[in-house]
Amino acid sequence: MSFLIYFAIILILPLWAQSKVKSTYKKYSKVTTSSHMTGAEVARKILNDNGLYNVGVEEVQGSLTDHYDPRKKVVRLSTHNYHEASQAGAAVAAHEVGHAIQDAQDYAFLKFRSALVPIAGFGSNISIFLIIGGMLLNMSGLFLFGIIFFAAAVLFQIVTLPVEFDASNRAMTQLVSTGIIRNDEERSTKKVLNAAAMTYVASALVALAELLRFIFMFIGMNED
Repeated sequence: MSFLIYFAIILILPLWAQSKVKSTYKKYSKVTTSSHMTGAEVARKILNDNGLYNVGVEEVQGSLTDHYDPRKKVVRLSTHNYHEASQAGAAVAAHEVGHAIQDAQDYAFLKFRSALVPIAGFGSNISIFLIIGGMLLNMSGLFLFGIIFFAAAVLFQIVTLPVEFDASNRAMTQLVSTGIIRNDEERSTKKVLNAAAMTYVASALVALAELLRFIFMFIGMNED
């Protein structure tokens, strides 16, 4: 039974989350907002309304490649979201601007996540080699170091959750208060934001499940 639960978390959950976000995004990317504002216009308006005139809005190639770059102070929107006026595009644009607002207000979790980036990146790259090396060489110390580095990557995934949920909450507040969406559009906008959030939840659960598996393997190695 435990194997089936692990299998569901590792494989099925991420696939379901990705399928959910893609289908939801596809559906509402075809529905125009009452304001008829493109994603670029939505982002610019919310930024200006919050006094963030120094934050730029740029187009980036690809689909669902939208992100906020805190180093260059730029909200980047994928081609469709940048040019088209849709409920999905408005939701995504507002979400990314939510990160810009977090950055401007020194949101604690965002600062913490940014500080974790180099550690998490290094940890995710080297941990698996240390763990495999510890297994092959039967060196529990090496295995433990691998677990510690992997735990840093897992911590990054967990800290990402409040950052993303907060950005989505800010997005909804801004979209409603600025009149970009009407009350009858809130439900569909929330569906887009919630579907996107599930991908982060899935990633965190997968990472946590893997960490627990490594810990149990380490315990078993030291019991032999």
